[in-house]
Amino acid sequence: MRPWTQVPPQQGRRFVITGSNGGLGLETARILGSRGAEVVMACRSIEKAEAAARTVPGHDKGRLEVRQVDVSDLASVRAFVAGMVDDGRPVDVLVNNAGVLGVPHALSAEGVEMHFATNYLGHFALTLGLLPLLTDRVVVVSSREHRSGRIDLDDLGWQRRPYRAFAAYGDSKLADLLFMRELDRRLRAAGSPLRAVGAHPGASATGITSSTGNPVVTAIGHYGHLLVGMPAWRGALCTVYAATTDVAGGTYIGPHGRTELWGWPAPARMSRKVDDEVLAHRLWERSVELTGVDLAVSPS
Repeated sequence: MRPWTQVPPQQGRRFVITGSNGGLGLETARILGSRGAEVVMACRSIEKAEAAARTVPGHDKGRLEVRQVDVSDLASVRAFVAGMVDDGRPVDVLVNNAGVLGVPHALSAEGVEMHFATNYLGHFALTLGLLPLLTDRVVVVSSREHRSGRIDLDDLGWQRRPYRAFAAYGDSKLADLLFMRELDRRLRAAGSPLRAVGAHPGASATGITSSTGNPVVTAIGHYGHLLVGMPAWRGALCTVYAATTDVAGGTYIGPHGRTELWGWPAPARMSRKVDDEVLAHRLWERSVELTGVDLAVSPS
């Protein structure tokens, strides 16, 4: 397959990228910044984000902004949304990138397991809160591991089941794609010009396994990605492709290789579970209960 690296010019377009102080999020910000985009780095640590921001093209030209948000904390998400809405500036693209992998069992304030809270539920609230500002699309970053997901809506805290960190991660990534598809359906039904699309980075060499709490798992993840994975910028290209090219709503982009572990951006395979509209609807309703946020869009 011919490599895709010719990112369209992005002058005058504004992107919000969660978790962009490192890894795939930072590489996404760097690529977009190099093409003239305005970037809002939405990160949990202001200190880390400000240091990372200095490596993003355009930071010295007023095209970069750092804002604090912890997507695992709905109070933090609400504060971030309120600040963005108060400013009133449009956002062309929201990139829901922040995530955790393999973390020890912990619960959010809503009693939701931390993979689910960080990778999915906080982004659900963030997306719907920012919809009045959005002009183009939402990009949801998922994973090949969504295929192993089996969401139990009656046990989102993993309190009745034996906790398995990587299974919880797969659940959260399946939730991401169910949300992406359901959001796109609802946007189209409302006559909105917005679209929702998905992406995954394959096996990319990032530090996402650094917070597992298990040094063996962290080392295996780190060195395994270095041995068989792509550089982070290559994985980020799938997100950038989904964010900048004219793909249809509901599209899922990943590396083109047969196993989707490596390669250049191309349409990716989704589990048949993502087509379960009944589960997607139930997940949406449960998410509304937990966040107090629901869809509000204006037709085109």
